[in-house]
Amino acid sequence: MSDVKHFSIPFILFVFAGGVAGTTVDLSLYPIDTLKTRLQSARGFAASGGFRGVYQGVGSAVIGSAPGAALFFVTYEGAKDFFGRSRHFGRHAESSDELLQGQWHEAGEHMMAASLGEVAACAVRVPTEVVKQRAQASRDASSIAALRAILAIRHEAGLSDVWKGLYRGWTITVIREVPFTVIQFPLWEAMKKWSRNTQEKPITSTGESALFGCLSGAVAAALTTPLDVLKTRMMLATDKVPLTQLTKSIFRDEGSKGFFVGLTPRVGWIAAGGAVFLGSYQLALNMLRARLGLQ
Repeated sequence: MSDVKHFSIPFILFVFAGGVAGTTVDLSLYPIDTLKTRLQSARGFAASGGFRGVYQGVGSAVIGSAPGAALFFVTYEGAKDFFGRSRHFGRHAESSDELLQGQWHEAGEHMMAASLGEVAACAVRVPTEVVKQRAQASRDASSIAALRAILAIRHEAGLSDVWKGLYRGWTITVIREVPFTVIQFPLWEAMKKWSRNTQEKPITSTGESALFGCLSGAVAAALTTPLDVLKTRMMLATDKVPLTQLTKSIFRDEGSKGFFVGLTPRVGWIAAGGAVFLGSYQLALNMLRARLGLQ
């Protein structure tokens, strides 16, 4: 069974494979993520902790990784399945022009499915990121301390402000994640399809998925670094700052280079993360398929 025509695969497989992938990548590459966060902090790298305690805040990552990734892949694969059914069963391409149009439609489906997956995953990812980055940048001693500080707001301002604190940066996170995923996942899917067609085999191997995840992740990371800088600054701000005001202040104080702070560790981290994330996802998915006789 091909990776494209997987309509019969139980969605519990995507939950499990996504959870494994999310936990694996977040734990293995957490120190690089910490260094990137400290580089982008308005307080500066040294004041935010430098090279000390690079696993600070890892507790929130442990708790949030699996459900966030599982929610992404269930939504992504479900949307891809739905769009694929509509395209495959709705018409049959005959001419070369129709086949080419179908390929463009397929890429568009992957973009839309990835966008929906990211929006769904952000319901878990944003609170996790807020708590994690406060600990990483040494605003709080640990994930628990960061969460307690946010929850303590309810005594002064009420639960609505706790909600706002946990979801601070929601808009910029979605603005960052959707373009990133719209770039990465269609590239990843296209390279997997090219490999399968070239080698005339139905299943993508773990190594191929890891390599393609690395390449697509590096491209997407470089192009979306300015959005990542804005997201980090917004989440670490003491008070809520409008996106336009934050953008202007960075450009005024640091120039255009301020939007590319942390570019190298971000690209390196996400390239490696893409390999681990999509490689481990493919590994878990292939193993489950084989075990359940769904090859």
